[in-house]
Amino acid sequence: MDTHGLIAEARRQDRAALDEQAGKQLLNAYGLTVPKSVRVSGAAEVSAVFEQLKAPVVIKVVSPDILHKSDAGGVRVNIGSPAEATAAIKAMMASPAISASRVDGFLIEEMAPAGQEMVIGGVRDPQFGPLVMVGLGGIFVEVLADVAFRICPIEQRDAEEMLDELKGAAILKGARGRKPVSREAILDALLRVGGEGGLLMNHADDIQEADINPLIVSEVGAVAVDARFVLTKA
Repeated sequence: MDTHGLIAEARRQDRAALDEQAGKQLLNAYGLTVPKSVRVSGAAEVSAVFEQLKAPVVIKVVSPDILHKSDAGGVRVNIGSPAEATAAIKAMMASPAISASRVDGFLIEEMAPAGQEMVIGGVRDPQFGPLVMVGLGGIFVEVLADVAFRICPIEQRDAEEMLDELKGAAILKGARGRKPVSREAILDALLRVGGEGGLLMNHADDIQEADINPLIVSEVGAVAVDARFVLTKA
């Protein structure tokens, strides 16, 4: 896949960020697993989608004007049937924040298996260039700011040290009765994003901010459930 073409197309459309579908195509091109998904233009198309995807599914609005979909009422989870999907899309369209925005369609995707929420991100620093970040999701990143940063490109040792620095690192090993998750899957995702030849290095001039949140990590792998890429100003 021509990943530079994805970004060029977003710029041609005068977008400040990649839409979620394009963002996940970018991740997939660098070897990260993303949920199977189908994009529809409206409620009339949802019946056919359930022949292609396994329920339950998630439905997300696709709009160049909405960067934080949940805040705008643009995310519905645990949708189990075409009727529920139709109702969910109609409810989204009635939301003031969505009805006032340009809507390019709706992304319907299979829900990821249960696991530990992680966050992998990046930012383009004016002095140091691309930086990569990792943290545990939920309250750990939102309230405790439990994250670790490194200058790109990182190597395996850097990725290992980043995970070890996290205050909640023991959770990954199965603390308090939790199942341990795949440390190898997190390290692999970190290197694909921030390593030599990784996403942030290859697109250092185009990506201002990257946010893979959450990355759902299980005992056997990791799935990037949401992706946001803010572009540098041309």
